[in-house]
Amino acid sequence: MKTVLNVLKWIAIVVMVLVVSTYLSGNQFLLKGLWAAYLHGNTSATIGDAKFFDTRTVEAGEEKPWKVSDFYYEWDISGTLRESLEQTNTVAFLMVKDGEIVFEEYWDGYADSSRSNSFSMAKSITTMLTQCAIQDGVIPSWDTKVKDYLPELKGEFADDLTLRNLSTMTAGLDFNEHYSNPFDITAKLYYGPDVENLLIENVPVIKKPGSYEYQSGATQLLGLCLMKATGKHMAQYASEKLWKPLGASHAAEWHLDKEEGKELAFCCFNSNARDFARFGQMLLQHGNYNGKQILDSAFVAMATAPFVEPFYGHSFWMTDDYGTHIFYQRGILGQYIIVIPEYNMVVVRLGHERLGNDHNHTTDFRVIVQEVLNELRGGV
Repeated sequence: MKTVLNVLKWIAIVVMVLVVSTYLSGNQFLLKGLWAAYLHGNTSATIGDAKFFDTRTVEAGEEKPWKVSDFYYEWDISGTLRESLEQTNTVAFLMVKDGEIVFEEYWDGYADSSRSNSFSMAKSITTMLTQCAIQDGVIPSWDTKVKDYLPELKGEFADDLTLRNLSTMTAGLDFNEHYSNPFDITAKLYYGPDVENLLIENVPVIKKPGSYEYQSGATQLLGLCLMKATGKHMAQYASEKLWKPLGASHAAEWHLDKEEGKELAFCCFNSNARDFARFGQMLLQHGNYNGKQILDSAFVAMATAPFVEPFYGHSFWMTDDYGTHIFYQRGILGQYIIVIPEYNMVVVRLGHERLGNDHNHTTDFRVIVQEVLNELRGGV
């Protein structure tokens, strides 16, 4: 017994030394990541990560319930699509046609009110909020300089950087978008306690803005500019400008870098499939929702059209590979809000995994789109 106690004592000492060393080395963010991995049994970010983060509530207002289609019980999904959804551990799949829910299904204990992490779908939300600030007149335009709000920004080309560059992933930052290295900048941005200081001190503008390179740091800078311009937390502004006008059924929550800190603008807006679908329906209706013009229709057209590359606009992904224009929001684990304007259709998928990239779009996204279009086109 004494031997066991001695072993436990030495284990406790080693753990304490590691914790102290981690703090002293400036890598405190690793502790949050390791704790999440231990409790979750997973070494990477998951759709239930909110429990490991400080969050801020995005308040809902008066609910505007979805209408359920008279054809709700007649719609189904193909065997090919179901196989893909189950292979990728989907938790929610929802289809809205002509403004009415025509199909929905949930797995793994999830329901129509279950929150799930959006991951990078939040990039589109941050861009939409920035447009709201432009409409409010607190930001002059998309071509406003970033240094107007973050004068400490470093780098040879910092003076050239605009809000548009941040939204379109043409910022030229010294930012390596890498998901497997726990010491890389992306992990520090996700788990770290001070996103503003991290970016200002460690992410200069090293290339002349204008060339496409996907960088989460760009969206986080956009969020910081938005908070400086509005003087409000992003969750508060999102509630006022989007969540309440959209008639969301439930409050959402947004991850923070620390208690009472700043929102992770590049990711981590947590909500459910039905409320996420409201973004798609608003965009499908050119920025209008229930008779209220929330976003300028000219902005919606601009944001959902290619900018530098044919697959990316102002924080929205897009493709014309299927004989019709499709645009969508995307998260790293296969979170999608897909809009197919020709067929007045919005599709939401939430889940634990996705399949690999296939020419700038994920394989599971392509299965969803192809199978939904087959149904809409009469099985052609």
